[in-house]
Amino acid sequence: MENELITPQEPKELKPATDTLLVLNIHTNQVEMVKGVDQDGNLQKVPPQEKKDNDPLIRVDKHGDLFSNFFSNFYRQLKNPTHFNFFKVSEYDAVNTAKDLQKYVDQASPEEKEKLKGYEVLPQHNNNPKNQNIMDNNTDNQEYRFQPEQIDWKTMEKFGLNQEKLEKMNAMDALLRGFKTNTLIPITINLGTAISKMDVRLSLQTGDTGQVAVHLHGIRKEPNLNMKFLGHEFSDEDKKNLRESGNMGRVVDLVNPKTDEIIPSVISRDRLTNELVAYRAEYMKIPDEIKGIRLNEHQKQTLLEGGPLYLEGMTSKKGELFDATVQFNADKRYVEFLFNNNQAPKQSQQQQHNQQQTQSRDKEAPKIFRGKELDDSQYEKFKAGQTVYVDGLTDAKGKAYQGYITFNKETSKTDFSFTNPNKLKEEAKPTEDHKTQTAVNTHGKANEATKNVKEPLESKQQQPANKQQEDQQKKVRKPRRQKL
Repeated sequence: MENELITPQEPKELKPATDTLLVLNIHTNQVEMVKGVDQDGNLQKVPPQEKKDNDPLIRVDKHGDLFSNFFSNFYRQLKNPTHFNFFKVSEYDAVNTAKDLQKYVDQASPEEKEKLKGYEVLPQHNNNPKNQNIMDNNTDNQEYRFQPEQIDWKTMEKFGLNQEKLEKMNAMDALLRGFKTNTLIPITINLGTAISKMDVRLSLQTGDTGQVAVHLHGIRKEPNLNMKFLGHEFSDEDKKNLRESGNMGRVVDLVNPKTDEIIPSVISRDRLTNELVAYRAEYMKIPDEIKGIRLNEHQKQTLLEGGPLYLEGMTSKKGELFDATVQFNADKRYVEFLFNNNQAPKQSQQQQHNQQQTQSRDKEAPKIFRGKELDDSQYEKFKAGQTVYVDGLTDAKGKAYQGYITFNKETSKTDFSFTNPNKLKEEAKPTEDHKTQTAVNTHGKANEATKNVKEPLESKQQQPANKQQEDQQKKVRKPRRQKL
């Protein structure tokens, strides 16, 4: 299990795709072939009569379980999915099938059109009418790749496991979603003449025959970084990053051993087992905002390239500000916090070069702070290094707050405070009436009118306050005689 490439559709191997999708627009009655979905959720399609040999159609796996998972993800990406009916057909006969289907739709009666529903493909969570009430009550089930009844419980029993034990360990949810278990699971393998006990992470994978198989991810002493991984040879920097942070830090081309397909991917080390895990770069999802910090395009690109990103001024669930390094993790499949590496990370020469270019552009004070754009008056003061009051800020819980920001020209960073730092300094300065008191009591300076007074001076005091202090001030000590 060393060479493992994980994708949302098929966590193990990519199979040759031989099917495609036809789409029927229920409003226009037009039958077309599906090319994909654009970034805005619009369906990309081509009429069969305009199809050219080099026009790429969407290609999907023929296997039922994998197709169901793919189509569920595909369906959720569509902006108006209910406007269309989809049909899975052989990609080699797609043009002819689309033309025949169009003729049928043009001539069919409403009753005959109703028969098409028997051939229509639907999202996974709508395919099982028995589970419809469950789906309505628990929308999270729509994300599950597997159902408990698909698991080979006889095999699980050989490992000393059953559904009840896995539920008590909080392991079932991750398994059914197609992930590894979040923690190590103790198992016992009884071979009759030998019994072996070990800790592993479990996952479910669909085999060649369509059956759901249980995979064991055992603990390795360390990852084998001296061997090629899916065609990639690790550089010294790759090895260092994988050992220290667990993430390689860049996108590389990997080769699928079954299809020879070249797949740009990121690589991480499973920190529990030391297994190497890859994830397709095209499926990486980077959030627009992390803990109250809205990411700019350069920051998003850094994460999409697999690199580490140091963020300052994030807001925790408790409302406290903190700094941390974030990076996409191929094993977890999301952007993680690297709390043990909160200093600005060491980067590759290319990343340092890109960062230097960005910093040279960003020497000027930013006009947007935590999603709040400063008006012209505020920005001019802020750019000049003055403290500016800003309101309308929102923390991670959606609660509004306000405070004061100052641009530090030396570090090119923005300092934030809930209280006005300049106001605090002003309040700490003594007024004219209190200058004598501050000079004598705090700084130890002498005042001719009170230099012999032993007690600390009171507020606004510049002269002896009573007869005792007057006597102290008038009293002049005689110098001591020196003994001969």
